[in-house]
Amino acid sequence: MTEDDLENHLKLCEQSLLHPAVRRDPVRLSAMLAHDFQEIGSSGRVWTRETILTLLATEQYQPPVVEDFTCRRIANGVALVRYRTVRVDQVSGESFVTQRSSIWIEQAGEWRVRFHHGTKVAQPL
Repeated sequence: MTEDDLENHLKLCEQSLLHPAVRRDPVRLSAMLAHDFQEIGSSGRVWTRETILTLLATEQYQPPVVEDFTCRRIANGVALVRYRTVRVDQVSGESFVTQRSSIWIEQAGEWRVRFHHGTKVAQPL
């Protein structure tokens, strides 16, 4: 897989992980998460694979827009992706921006996310 192909593939994977239908489907979601998956959320809380599968099954969620996506292969079968998400509150119109990064690993020919981190971007004063 070329670098461009890998970037395009993992961008589609990340975007699908942001889609409510995937997030609420434990079969589809678990297929994309490595068995030892962990996330540090924008709140600072650490989530395991099991807690994410449980939490997202009933989540009410408006998917954000993905911007500035980059992907770098950091070792054989390991890739780091970075991007920003922008979510607009439907009522107030206020934008919420989060910087995100994920480490993806290739297992048995499939790419799975092993680690994800989100950091809220401070709103301008």
